[in-house]
Amino acid sequence: MLSYRKYSDDDFAHVLKLLADSHEFDSIDEALLKEKLYLDPEWNPDICFIAENEAGIVGFLQAVKRNIKEEKLVYIKLLAVESNFRRTGIATALLHLVEEEARETHCKKIRIYDAPLNYFMPGVDPRYTPAICFAEKNNFKRVGEAINMEVDLAYSDWDVSQKIENLQDDNIYISRAEELDKEGLNRLLDTEWELWKFEVNMAYMLDPIAVHVAKVKDEIVAFSVYDGNNAGTGWFGPMGTHEKIRGYGIGGVLLALCLKDIKKQGHRKAIIPWVDPIAFYANYADAKISRIFWRYEKEIN
Repeated sequence: MLSYRKYSDDDFAHVLKLLADSHEFDSIDEALLKEKLYLDPEWNPDICFIAENEAGIVGFLQAVKRNIKEEKLVYIKLLAVESNFRRTGIATALLHLVEEEARETHCKKIRIYDAPLNYFMPGVDPRYTPAICFAEKNNFKRVGEAINMEVDLAYSDWDVSQKIENLQDDNIYISRAEELDKEGLNRLLDTEWELWKFEVNMAYMLDPIAVHVAKVKDEIVAFSVYDGNNAGTGWFGPMGTHEKIRGYGIGGVLLALCLKDIKKQGHRKAIIPWVDPIAFYANYADAKISRIFWRYEKEIN
């Protein structure tokens, strides 16, 4: 007999095993799941649901709400059903619980996985065929795709000390961010990249701070980040350069500094998620497209 309820902390270990067993193309460990659940800026156990029977937990769905550019959205951030119980309506039943919450709180749309700020994947990897079938069965529409790239860190030693020295001739100074830089960096993020503040601030919590910046006359004009999301997995980004200072090669230098740090952590590869400027990363890091994700959306009546 199946029953449905809200998630509690006592479920953590069982949910971790379910998710790990269900994601054959990804790795989920205790630290990563804690980040996805408890470190989400809008973590809400009231929209995190469990399906269980006499033997234990067989289904799990985590949803989060976001207000993105004044639009209220609900995101399915994590979803898994035990393999022996797929095609029995469990995922759809969990979705209906989320849809009810969305209607009650006047959210107009539900999306799958591509939740800004704190996310596991920027969409649905189509190799997870049951997830694609679930989305299309439940009237989600494909609204785009997201691309991940991968860098073989053996490609270079990522030493850009000479380039950093050359930039100083143009009064551009590159360094690892310090605590006193945080206010100025947030001012820069306010100009174009407000949605990235959460990831940048997460990277600031690490030791060493996983942020590099460029300054002109003590004003921060560019930044690059790693481990701001999916920490410990070799995750790069976000990064940005103010339009007034583009063209000096600052982005390539900041990218290299982060990749050098990721390599020092013992990773053989770095992941660049949700990529837009494919040519930039191919040029500066010989990055290759590694995964494509389909983005799905459903309007709520």
